[in-house]
Amino acid sequence: MQYLAAGGGAGGFTPILMIVLLFGVMYFMMIRPQQKRRRDAEAMQSGLGPGDEVVTIGGLYGTVTGVEDDAVLLEIAPGVQTRYARPAIARVVTRAELPSEPVTEDADTVKD
Repeated sequence: MQYLAAGGGAGGFTPILMIVLLFGVMYFMMIRPQQKRRRDAEAMQSGLGPGDEVVTIGGLYGTVTGVEDDAVLLEIAPGVQTRYARPAIARVVTRAELPSEPVTEDADTVKD
């Protein structure tokens, strides 16, 4: 019976270690990736601009025609505009290309 008393001290530490390990695994497998997805979605929604083609959470494709503080105006068909809340935008299909500066070349710098 003496061997039971000698091993009893280490048994109280094991359940606490398992609980801490379980919370650590849950944090790295569930909580942290969800926070990253939320930050990415907020960045995408705040970066919306006119000309972007987007998809709503309902699956509706449209082109952004205007942006307000908490809403986005989408053109879903020629002449048909609807207003959506920013969080209703699921993803950006294509970004509007910014107008680039025209490239001018001098006759002296052109090589034949």
